[in-house]
Amino acid sequence: MTIDHSTRTEPVNPLAHLSEETIAQLAKEFDAIHDEVYASLGEKDRKYITSVIAAQRQLLVAGRVLLLGSTSKPAWLAGTACLGIAKILENMEIGHNVMHGQWDWMNDPEIHSSVWDWDTASTAQSWKHSHNYVHHTYTNIRGKDKDLGYEIMRIDPRQKWHPVYLAQPFYNVLLMAFFEWGVALHDLDLDALRHGDKSPKELLADLKGIAGKARRQFVKDYVGWPVISAGAFGLAQLMSGGHLRESKKSRVAARLRKSTRFGKNNAVSNVLDARFSGMESTFVATFAANFFANIIRNVWSHGIIFCGHFPDQAYTFSEEEVENETRGGWYVRQLVGAANIDGGPLFHLMSGNLSYQVEHHLYPDMPSTRYSEVSPKIKDICERYQLPYNSGPLMQQWGMVHRTIARLALPGGKVRPKPGPYRPEEAWRRKFNESEAANSRSRVPASHPDAGPEHRGGGVDVEPPPRGDD
Repeated sequence: MTIDHSTRTEPVNPLAHLSEETIAQLAKEFDAIHDEVYASLGEKDRKYITSVIAAQRQLLVAGRVLLLGSTSKPAWLAGTACLGIAKILENMEIGHNVMHGQWDWMNDPEIHSSVWDWDTASTAQSWKHSHNYVHHTYTNIRGKDKDLGYEIMRIDPRQKWHPVYLAQPFYNVLLMAFFEWGVALHDLDLDALRHGDKSPKELLADLKGIAGKARRQFVKDYVGWPVISAGAFGLAQLMSGGHLRESKKSRVAARLRKSTRFGKNNAVSNVLDARFSGMESTFVATFAANFFANIIRNVWSHGIIFCGHFPDQAYTFSEEEVENETRGGWYVRQLVGAANIDGGPLFHLMSGNLSYQVEHHLYPDMPSTRYSEVSPKIKDICERYQLPYNSGPLMQQWGMVHRTIARLALPGGKVRPKPGPYRPEEAWRRKFNESEAANSRSRVPASHPDAGPEHRGGGVDVEPPPRGDD
């Protein structure tokens, strides 16, 4: 796949060099990889997700306990870090993937897409429709995939420019910090309301759901736990006979003294200074720790999601290009519409394995821990069928994304060159001499009941063309 810069500005469609028969064979190979993994799911996979959930909850408890002493800088830093990491794991590797139906095969009454909810602003029902169905079915189809710039940013030069985009480099910074709230508003799908595809009653139900989640997060992070921390400090101070170090002045007392109503030497201010200054400082410190932990989670999630969808390597498609799309064509669109982020096991865990965004888009219902296992097989297919396999280091992907956001805030712009067919390094080529996909086909029947990314489990509603349509 190449681009002739002298005669065209549009990249060649990745399917252009493939015959209908080849595309049909390609679909069977992709299906076979999915079938093999689903046929082998078992206790090892169950232990993985239950262990991750247990570790996340332990980190959460550790963070909360450390923040009981949040007036100590080391305790504040350690508690905020534990809490931020716990929120990332809950959001990325657990919540996102459980609600994709990746663990529905276990039939666990708790770890199931039909009942799981997460500690983020989006309601489970709205997110599963917006993300699982709309985004994963219409991936990178301009005018259909509403995650393409989240309807507030121009990230493809073929999107019509509007003066509001001049501000996108600035409101993107806000989106990074408050990503969960941006996603929640995006999931409301106001465009569907304008076109009559969504009723005001449905919108009101969504707004009530977001309001309920906002209330729970505010009470939990900004009232409940700060009060518990403050109470714990007060109890410890009482038990120690007042020997714990604390601030000599209360901020609330200082404000009261400035008030003409109370005066400088009022009894309330004196009591606050004498008895509550330490509790007040602990409340404020815990409040701040929870706020920063949420910011940490939001900035990280924004970075992983944007780097997996909007770097230069990712293709977008017009609605005309995907007319009468076959199953093989759907697979190729998922393959080239996403990009991976290189990293080690810990990085992949913290990204929810969405650093394997290519594999995730091919198999959104596959347990995330299996993406590293199927990655070499996807590369093998890409090499044999002369298709790109998009991947790059985090800072490279992040730099390309933010360069695009800055450039396309202005009118004009052009599609950047796309990568050519995947070419493995010689060491990898020697290791995988034979087609791994071919090996998969020889071991697993193509009629496996849980085959393909449309596997039904309550969480995945993606709708690729059915088998046999190629």
